[in-house]
This record gives sequence, C-alpha cells and structure tokens, in this order.
Amino acid sequence: MLESWIFWSLLAATMQSVRTAGQKYLTADVSPLGATLVRYLFGLPFIAMYLGWLMIDRGHALPTLNATFLVYGIAAGFLQIIATVLLIRLFALRNFAVGSCYIRTEVLITAILGLVLFAELISMLGWLAIVTCVVGLVLITIAKSGKISDLWNLSAIYGIGAGLAFSLTSLLIRQASLSFGTDDAMFTAALTLAYMIVVQTIMCLAMLAYVNALEILTVFKRWRPSVFVGFTSVIGSAGWFTAFTLERAAYVKTLGQIEFLLTLAISIIYFKEKPSRMEWVGMVILVLGVVLLLLSP
Repeated sequence: MLESWIFWSLLAATMQSVRTAGQKYLTADVSPLGATLVRYLFGLPFIAMYLGWLMIDRGHALPTLNATFLVYGIAAGFLQIIATVLLIRLFALRNFAVGSCYIRTEVLITAILGLVLFAELISMLGWLAIVTCVVGLVLITIAKSGKISDLWNLSAIYGIGAGLAFSLTSLLIRQASLSFGTDDAMFTAALTLAYMIVVQTIMCLAMLAYVNALEILTVFKRWRPSVFVGFTSVIGSAGWFTAFTLERAAYVKTLGQIEFLLTLAISIIYFKEKPSRMEWVGMVILVLGVVLLLLSP
C-alpha cells in the first residue's frame, strides 16, 4: 500500500500542473505579481474551510504559535512569492528553455540545502535517485526545446533564482509544520498553509497596491478563472505541505517530478505528439530515478 507521503506528493504534483495552466492563462490580463496574488487571495476561503473542517472533525483547538513557526512561515511565504513571480516571468521569455533546465535542478538543491541547513540525512540510494531524476528531467527539457546553446542569460538567472527560492520554501515549510511536535501531519500542514496564505495575501496586496493599485480591480473582474486558480492552488499546496511534514523535502520534490511525466503522457495520448528519442531516454531515466527513490530508506 502506498505510504501517505507518496499519495500527498502525487496529488500535489497533479494539481500543480492544473493550477499552473490556469495561472498562465491569467497572465494575458494581469502582471506576474497579479497572477501570484490570485492564488493566495482566492485561495483564502478554501483553506479556511479545510482548516475548519479538520478542527471540527479531529477535535483540535488552535495551538500556541511558536517562534519557529511564525518566523519560518513568513520567510517561506516571502520566498514562495519571489519564486512564483520569477517562474511567471520565465514563461514570457523567448529563451525560457534555459531557465526551465536550471529549475529542474531544484530537487538536487533541496537535498543539499536540507543536509547543510537542517541535517536532513539522505541515503546513498536516495542521492542516486535524486541525481538520476535530475538527469532525466534535463534531457527531456533539452529534447523538447531543441539545442540549448546559450547557457547563461536572463532566463538562466530566473531559473536558478526560482529553483533556489522554491527549495528554501519547501525546507522552511517542513520545519514550520514540524515545530508543533504533534503526530497529526494533515492538521499542522493545514495550519502552516493557512498562516502562509494570509501572510502572502497581505504581502502581495501591499506590493501590487504600491506598483499598480488599479490591477487589483482587474484581478476581481477575472474572478471566474481566479477562483479556479485559488481552489486548485489550495488542494495542491495542502498536498505539498502534508507530504513535507511526513517526509524529507528532497524526497517529496523528487517524487513530485512525476508531474512532468503526466504532462508528457497527456501530450502523447490526447494531442498525438510523438516524443523524440532523447525524450524517451529522459523519461526512462526519470522513471528509474523515481523507482530508486521508492526503494531507498
């Protein structure tokens, strides 16, 4: 039977791909910062309902918020905003392939930072699985984008910045959720998520009000796609946060790359796209990496 962290990781990866598609659709009318605000502002009602349901169903009261939770939650919230804005900006660049390639190293960065900052030990088989997945992801990215000749440009900076910010966010989320020292991962993950979404909504509103206050009205005018983004974002984030609480962030991030295979499968089955030889090689290597990860202690 699947371990719970595996279920939550797969749920999160699936919903993230759906949310990203909706968020990318919004960028036609709003700025990257506005599209980032949407996932938090319109996600607030859904996380409030989810947290409220858990509190009633499991008989929990709100615990005392410790310093680790408060500080790490704010830091993670800020870093996730930065990462999301960089990712959306990356979509708009013609040479986004280079940046996408650098983002694929996020799982390796997470493993290294987890070891250095929080002493999260990973077995040799785990390291092999992570590196294998990264190689597979990079090969697929290159195959889909053609030859990447310019390895250092603005796209690369966005990619490295987004990958580093996402990695730190994952690690800080795990520490914030674990700071309560309870066994109910779903509840502490939901509490961490609710806190972060409130903080991120305030941050994004303040930044957007300073940069372009009128755009806030545009966000509300596009409420239908915005509600969709907020809803899918909360489901995906609840999956990530719960998985991070249950397992090391590097392992969760590595398994989460299965999203890439789901996207490719859809393009092959529904859009009749034919993968190149390098794409097939990359997919096989990626699957091998996931299998090694599931076998590692």
